[in-house]
Amino acid sequence: MTLIELISSSAARLTDAGVAFGHGTTNAFDEAAWLVLWRLGLPLDDLDSVADRPVDEAQRAQVDELVDRRIATRKPAAYLTQEAWLQGVPFYVDERAIVPRSFIAELLADGSIDDFLGAHTRRVLDLCTGNGSLAVLAAMAWPEVEVTGADISPDALAVARINVDRHGLQDRIALQLSDGLAQLPGPWDLILCNPPYVNAASMAQLPAEYLAEPTLALAGGTDGMDFIRQLLQDAPARMSENAVLILEIGNERAHFEAAFGQLPVYWIDTSAGEDQVLLATRQALVSYFSS
Repeated sequence: MTLIELISSSAARLTDAGVAFGHGTTNAFDEAAWLVLWRLGLPLDDLDSVADRPVDEAQRAQVDELVDRRIATRKPAAYLTQEAWLQGVPFYVDERAIVPRSFIAELLADGSIDDFLGAHTRRVLDLCTGNGSLAVLAAMAWPEVEVTGADISPDALAVARINVDRHGLQDRIALQLSDGLAQLPGPWDLILCNPPYVNAASMAQLPAEYLAEPTLALAGGTDGMDFIRQLLQDAPARMSENAVLILEIGNERAHFEAAFGQLPVYWIDTSAGEDQVLLATRQALVSYFSS
């Protein structure tokens, strides 16, 4: 059996078992390739060069055991490998933190929000930092800024500490335990936030893979806006004059607009479309909450 044949057969097993994707891959073949390459210690980004490599029985058994666990536990592959990638950067992850997949990562890498920033952008907050991936990517994107990663979960911050240390950014990224903005007076020049925003009806229908993640990082109340309501109210007092807030809301645009329909925001294009991530200026938030 060749490596590509093992990947194809593993993909068929995942498909037949009805596992759900969305934690770094979107289909059975890509998920199987990830599991096979990781299990055999091969580079994850160069399948073509090893596709025809023969696989012996011992290696096949190792892969089969891992695929068995993926099917039986319904845990995301990232929890089984304890690694996830964003914008080509590797991050440690385990069940203490949500699997990183924020579309905000794209904006940090491609510079599409840079026009809203400037020389004044010196203090960056990654709120709901989880495993710290956005904080790390922000520090990499803007070497001149100071970054704080904050979360309500001490467990998530312990995972974030692993990633900050892994990438040698201890001197530029601080980690802070905070319920929302309560322990984060600022003022912040840029706030990044991928908060819990899944509405109650959607939470009730989530596949097991998502339920393997901390509920605290997902559930946003009846309409998904519970955390966001408090954040938008608290943010202006903790932002510098020209600061902006980058907020991910996933598939909740309808609920966001029902709650904040008169708030002027910029919808930012990502690989998932133009309704997943928005930008709000401090001036817009001040005007909205003072009217």
